[in-house]
Amino acid sequence: MTATTQTNGHGPALALGPILYYWSRETVFEFYEHMAELPLDIVYLGEVVCAKRRALRYMDWIELGHMLQESGKQVYLSTMTLLEAASELGGLRRICKNEQFPVEANDMAAVYQLHKAGLPFVTGPAVNIYNSHTLKKLVELGLQRWILPMELGASRLQEIRAAAPNVASEVFAWGRMPLAWSARCYTARAANRTKDECGMLCLEDPDGRLIHTRDNEPFLALNGIQTQSALTQNLAAHMAEIRRLGVEVLRLSPQARSMTSVIKAFDQLRQSDDDSINVLSKLEALAPIGTCDGYWRGAAGFDRPLEMTRAAQS
Repeated sequence: MTATTQTNGHGPALALGPILYYWSRETVFEFYEHMAELPLDIVYLGEVVCAKRRALRYMDWIELGHMLQESGKQVYLSTMTLLEAASELGGLRRICKNEQFPVEANDMAAVYQLHKAGLPFVTGPAVNIYNSHTLKKLVELGLQRWILPMELGASRLQEIRAAAPNVASEVFAWGRMPLAWSARCYTARAANRTKDECGMLCLEDPDGRLIHTRDNEPFLALNGIQTQSALTQNLAAHMAEIRRLGVEVLRLSPQARSMTSVIKAFDQLRQSDDDSINVLSKLEALAPIGTCDGYWRGAAGFDRPLEMTRAAQS
């Protein structure tokens, strides 16, 4: 079982990241049944945020994986990001030893388990690869594809990638950026509840719970123990540069609405960016509250795409 990167021959592969939010079992199954029909090359499956989210069990993810595999997708099982109990470690071991799908490691415990088993793996956004030394060390342990940390941009990607040119690179091209994780559940705390008695409030926030500054500007999105950006990262305007840098995979993070349109827009751009301005305008309208691309350009993360700023000023 090898972690590889398959494409359809039209530029970077399109990957659908794991669902970061808590959706009902019925919603998740309907979502992936529809995703099976779309031009995606890779799909990541599994609960990566909170172990209390048990709408789907291990065998449900396996069932979905086979369904998506039969539709031509390459499937990865994603591990939890923050392990807090022995039971969660047991779940991690089960995923790493699944023998059916390659694994996306989202913490160093998963990296250790996969290396110990002699299995290749890819890393998710929570495994911080900020320099070439880290990348080379993980390659020695079995890494076959890595994803650029949220805070880094094109120049750092080129610099780090040069250390291991034969390892595939992935960038987070669409979605609210996962920025931090904590043992404390912010969603529960916002409702004056304890984490153990949260009542699964995350079900009420299918795209996270937006919070604002005192000046009423959108600031962050709370997603249980995960903190996200309020704005949606959108790298569609940088497709030519992404191609030039040799990025193999674009990750699109699931959202509750309009995901089909997002995927089709990126599929159109990876084949040809001749109509990129029109596609960019469409994508802006598909984000929950707007888009940003500052980190990619080496600026503040919440900086709006330059094309959108110019359009608003004209």
